[in-house]
Amino acid sequence: MALLTPDPTFYPSPRLAAQAPPEKLAYIVTLQPLGGAKHDALVVLDTDPLSPTYTQIVGRIESPHHGDEFHHFGWNACSSALCPYAPHPHVERRYLLIPGLRSSRIYIYDTKPDPRNPRLVKTITAEEIANKTGYSRPHTFHCGPDGIYVSALGDVHGDGPGGIFILDCETFNVLGRWEVDRGPQHLAYDFWWHLGYDTLISSEWGTPNMVENGVNPDLLLAGKYGHHVHLWDLRRRKHLQALDLGAEQQMVLELRPAHDPTKAYGFVGVVVSIKDLSASVWAWYREKNEWKIRKVIEIPAEPADVDLLPPALKPFGAVPPLVTDINLDLEDKFLYVSCWGTGELKQYDVTDPFAPKETGSVHLGGIVRRAAHPSTGPLNGGPQMVEVSRDGKRVYLTNSLYASWDQQFYPDGLDGWLAKLDVDPGGGLTPDPKFFRAFPDERPHQVRLEGGDASSDSYCFP
Repeated sequence: MALLTPDPTFYPSPRLAAQAPPEKLAYIVTLQPLGGAKHDALVVLDTDPLSPTYTQIVGRIESPHHGDEFHHFGWNACSSALCPYAPHPHVERRYLLIPGLRSSRIYIYDTKPDPRNPRLVKTITAEEIANKTGYSRPHTFHCGPDGIYVSALGDVHGDGPGGIFILDCETFNVLGRWEVDRGPQHLAYDFWWHLGYDTLISSEWGTPNMVENGVNPDLLLAGKYGHHVHLWDLRRRKHLQALDLGAEQQMVLELRPAHDPTKAYGFVGVVVSIKDLSASVWAWYREKNEWKIRKVIEIPAEPADVDLLPPALKPFGAVPPLVTDINLDLEDKFLYVSCWGTGELKQYDVTDPFAPKETGSVHLGGIVRRAAHPSTGPLNGGPQMVEVSRDGKRVYLTNSLYASWDQQFYPDGLDGWLAKLDVDPGGGLTPDPKFFRAFPDERPHQVRLEGGDASSDSYCFP
């Protein structure tokens, strides 16, 4: 696995990574609805417009087990291996690590020698993770300079605390729990870092017992889901600071730090405010050696006909945006915000991170709107996980969130789809009428692009 020269898909800076060749393949994880008969899968899609199989599925491998609930996934190695202190500078971006969010297994798929036909080469069992870390329900993966970091939602009983554990990036052995001193941190979800500031950031959703059966309205209205962002000393693995967004802000999910390592700020999305069902995006930043956070985007709920709402929303007479994912392009210019509830993807110019300007919007699906793609009839689901190509010109969307949540908010059944949007460099985005992929009998959750994308790599040089 060791190379004599660094992997050509590694770039020392986001500026150079943005000049990388366009992706020719996309890897997509699909999950099954609750009670589905098939297994979750890793699907390979042709994204090369010059290929005779453009937009077609050219590879597929199913999980050997039933009921995993494939979720976020990531590469074993990335551009962070070029950081000055990286102990593994000659590893290669070759293996995809896919967690089962319900089974707690982690599957290792080899995308080489045939990128269109990945092979399963190793399975990390739930028992190994539990025995070595005390955690379960692995969620987010990031390839770091010294290993693979994995967040976990909770303990082996489905309660808190959740946290982070480490895998060896070559053997995939579980090394152990990452935190030395977790301070007040109890809930877990996403994490990322500012490598140039030796700082890790983590966010909060809920324990497995709080989320696995859908949103619990009693817990939500009581403000029991996560509403903090945590700052950590990355090298010393110690909790530094907790930033409270306020108890009305529920479910603080995806973290997107600026890619430029000289910039000490980033964005995090909040699913819902119990005050008015709005969703929001907050910017954290460093000022006078202290980390702070402020709301920079608020998206209101949309009034709706009660007869068109699922039971969980009928008492409110409105559709919440439900911001479930955000993504930042490699130039730190455009921030994309998924509104899974209202069926909208918003684009903001965040050149000034504290004064975002909305520059684009596309409607697809939605709980009530059911907006169509140019090549389809009405759609359900909505923009959920959003991935941006390294050059910032293409945006890929999937529409499934989490099986129990899909069922709660789209009780008529969620039909899986993936779409690509084209980005205007000056601002604005448009659905590609020739690029829409339906997924009958399964639901796509997340996309990873061959060679890396806007949420896969970290950089140590500006």
